[in-house]
Amino acid sequence: MAVTIMGFCASRWRSANLSKLDEWALGGRGFGTIVSWFLLGGDLYTAYTFIAVPALVFGAGAIGFFAVPYTTIAYPFVFVVMARFWTVAKNRNYVTIADFVRDRFGDRSLEIVTALTGFAAAMPYIALQLLGMQVIFAQYLGFGPHAAAAENVALIIAFAILAAYTYTSGLRAPAMIAFVKDTLLYVTIVAAIVIIPQRLGGWGHIFAVAGSALATHKPAGTLILPPNLYFAYASLAFGSAMSLFIYPHSITSLLSAKSKLVIQRNSALLPLYSILLALLALLGYCALAAHIAAKDPNYAIPLLFKAFFPDWFLGFAYAAIVIGALVPAAIMAIGAANLFASNVFQEFHKDRPRVQTRYAKVLCLAVCGAALLVELFVPVKYAIYFQLLGGSLMLQTFPATALALYTRWFHPKALLAGWALGIAASVAMAKAADFKAVFSLPLGGGHVLVGYIALYAVLLNLALAAGLTLVFNAAKVKPGADLTVAADYA
Repeated sequence: MAVTIMGFCASRWRSANLSKLDEWALGGRGFGTIVSWFLLGGDLYTAYTFIAVPALVFGAGAIGFFAVPYTTIAYPFVFVVMARFWTVAKNRNYVTIADFVRDRFGDRSLEIVTALTGFAAAMPYIALQLLGMQVIFAQYLGFGPHAAAAENVALIIAFAILAAYTYTSGLRAPAMIAFVKDTLLYVTIVAAIVIIPQRLGGWGHIFAVAGSALATHKPAGTLILPPNLYFAYASLAFGSAMSLFIYPHSITSLLSAKSKLVIQRNSALLPLYSILLALLALLGYCALAAHIAAKDPNYAIPLLFKAFFPDWFLGFAYAAIVIGALVPAAIMAIGAANLFASNVFQEFHKDRPRVQTRYAKVLCLAVCGAALLVELFVPVKYAIYFQLLGGSLMLQTFPATALALYTRWFHPKALLAGWALGIAASVAMAKAADFKAVFSLPLGGGHVLVGYIALYAVLLNLALAAGLTLVFNAAKVKPGADLTVAADYA
């Protein structure tokens, strides 16, 4: 209830005119270091991260720790690349990364596919925040004959409230709630990492039991990463880091900062969350050592908490996870709505400034509703697979976005063709790998290279884009006009 009240009261924060898109969608581009730190933390470290990272460690072992280096790798990228993007976005009043693509390449098709890719990648991500909430509701409501219906009702009510305060307050709502969310998560994880290992007999015992338990899994997991998974681990970390900050929700949070210095300060401070993530991942081993019986690994951590926490603190921990879903889901809905309002619909209206905010608000409600339908009607495992595929899809926009901040060499039509090949390759490899995140690439002689499908796909993307750029330049095919100038990046 308190969080709901905060969400609606956020509309009065700093006396904003929420009829302006900058104010509603980006908080007026005025958040300082502290607010941005909580907002980015709330945006990137989600309820599903809270559930899924230890669940992957619980089910597969060491490979699940790829999430720790990937977030660490991402922050130098933010310090250099995304700080540069913030500068040009501020100077040219961009709301989305597709706005930059439009001005940089002068190609409407490239702008639209960038926007649609971000929208498609965001939808299952929002749905998985609902999954995190659903796991918690299941613990409270039990597993009786009417439990599923009760869970669905609870989800619908929670997301209706989320949609309402996001529509009313825009980005200010998740920014304000993020303070509560992050505080609850820190307290919960610190309590878990202090209490649970002590009651399980210490880390030596935990690792010994977890290692034995992982060996019985099908397929078998390992406590220490085996050599045949080194490239898979590294490519998952590196590929995920490349795509993390070009997701629409990450862009939305970054553009809300009031200065480039705020972005760079947070690049130095946000690795504190990576420490939190590492501790969280270790709870997967704790669940194995505690002999938690979870048919679905996503239930491992809630069941672990239920086994070791008293009822009063269990409610506190579960509240942290639920609130941890509401914050990123709101930002993701705003980011996805911005893409449609700014880069798809606005071209059809002459009175663009007036209608753009209205469209963004309505589309935000539609995005929330669509994500809810995905969660209610798409089987959970497929929603997870779609989210993993979403990271690969998002990375196919990397050449037209992150690389374009430094070079205009690529021809826009070549980038469009490279994007299409990357998307097709991502889907084909994901399908061949039963929608897992990694693909076994045959090397000959019976050897295979197991790596992240996104990295393979973006290399194909870049190769085709580079080759076609040479062809188009030789044929003197004119590229679109670059409307940005050197001063925009300064």
